[in-house]
Amino acid sequence: MSWWGKVIGGGFGFMFGGPLGALAGMALGHQFDKGLNLSALEPGNPERIQLAFFTATFSVMGYLAKADGQVSRSEIQMAESIMGQMNLNAEQRKAAIELFNQGKQDDFQLDEVLSQFKQECHRRTSLLQMFLEILIATAFADNALDTTEHTALKRIAADIGFSPQQLEQLIRMVGAQQSHGQTQRPSIDNAYAVLGVSRDISDTELKKTYRRLMSQHHPDKLVAKGMPEEMIKLANEKTGEIKSAYEQIKQSRG
Repeated sequence: MSWWGKVIGGGFGFMFGGPLGALAGMALGHQFDKGLNLSALEPGNPERIQLAFFTATFSVMGYLAKADGQVSRSEIQMAESIMGQMNLNAEQRKAAIELFNQGKQDDFQLDEVLSQFKQECHRRTSLLQMFLEILIATAFADNALDTTEHTALKRIAADIGFSPQQLEQLIRMVGAQQSHGQTQRPSIDNAYAVLGVSRDISDTELKKTYRRLMSQHHPDKLVAKGMPEEMIKLANEKTGEIKSAYEQIKQSRG
């Protein structure tokens, strides 16, 4: 049974308490509290992390969409696009929308949610990075990253353990990846930006970077670490963009 099946079927038997548990409880229409038994799935269990990832992703996405004072149609479409890519069933989609709406509330506990999410991920850096990349893509939904969104991303990144420098590199990479995917003939500069490297990188270092990025975004590895299996299409798109950029650079170098 999948993580979602266990949630609906009562196989979790607990919900994990804290702000994430409260959000998931509201989204699922169940009543859970902090005192319920946690023994059904121990901390670090992939299915428990999948529920935490789902809950944190859509709620923080709502927070970020509201960061500039209003939720634009393009940001709503981005959220809907991710839901579409995940092939969510009716119940999952309803829960995702409720989480998105909870994130837009003025009393949303961002720092507490992120603190618990980081703890649930148990130092799975690639998983936390994928979470951050999804949020950056949300911020770029209207093809612009304004000051308030940038400030919100800095806060989010810091809360889950990413430095300002790491965030800026991810912003450049995600922005380039989205541009790469939307352009029929992306520039070579864009290809280098997709990989987060400069044009003077050696062939050896280029290959190392490519392999590292492909490993970080490998769908099976991310799912094994706790990314909901419904998000596998997002990871596949990431690896596709990375591979396309790498092949373009290799071809340009002869």
